[in-house]
Amino acid sequence: MYAIVEIAGHQFKVEKDQKVFVNRLSTEEGKKVSFDNVLLIGNGNDVTLGAPAIDGAQVSAKVLKHLKGDKVIVFKKKRRKGYRVKNGHRQSLTEIVIEGITASGAKKAAPKKETKKVEPKAETKEEATQDLSKMTVAQLKEMAKAKDIKGISSMKKADLIAALS
Repeated sequence: MYAIVEIAGHQFKVEKDQKVFVNRLSTEEGKKVSFDNVLLIGNGNDVTLGAPAIDGAQVSAKVLKHLKGDKVIVFKKKRRKGYRVKNGHRQSLTEIVIEGITASGAKKAAPKKETKKVEPKAETKEEATQDLSKMTVAQLKEMAKAKDIKGISSMKKADLIAALS
């Protein structure tokens, strides 16, 4: 059984017990990590293709170690100009081992629900003028239209705030 999964922005064809080098993951060494963005699963002649991902499919892996890749030399030159620049870098990588591929029945991590605290509003005239100063001119003009104030098309923001106050 194999799967094509997207890990850290790259697509990999993975099988069980395979070691893969991927771009640096923020997970600590020895921890388990799962990838929900499975694009394709193949089991013999049976191939399941996602659009774009397969719902419920999951690839679980274990982080073995964090390391740096081989040195890459970047050499730039423009002929007959005397321009030569030599740079290089070593890519930060993470080595993972694939522990299992689940075709269906995997639970996706539920997004955390944000709770909004509702505070009672006790508006005073000062707070209303501060709120008006934070609004855009278009919003102020709509409020002025609702209150039937004339000549709002030529008013500036300060004039609109004074007329609405």
